Amino acid sequence: MPDIRKQLRDNLVAITSLVIALSALGYNTWRNELTERNRNIRVAGIELLNEIGSLQQIIFYAHFAEGDQRGDPRMGWADSAGLVDDDEAFRRIDGAIDVLRQTTLESLRALK
Repeated sequence: MPDIRKQLRDNLVAITSLVIALSALGYNTWRNELTERNRNIRVAGIELLNEIGSLQQIIFYAHFAEGDQRGDPRMGWADSAGLVDDDEAFRRIDGAIDVLRQTTLESLRALK
């Protein structure tokens, strides 16, 4: 038993250094993972906001444009013809886009 205590006392600096090094490695790995996760969420959120804006332009154009809309290349959306006269469909889609935008913004604000 005295040999173990002597070895621990003689190697205390080495053992302490090893514990500190392993702790620092663990913390650094955790921090890098968190940073990468935040970066991915931030990039995805910004891209999603861009696409939401494009979708909202299409919805507004389909609903409020007058005249022949078949000549516009943005109107390749399958249900765009129904949006011209259906105010309820327009409101539901526009409301869903607003909810998605708010949820995305809340996710971006929650990043640290």
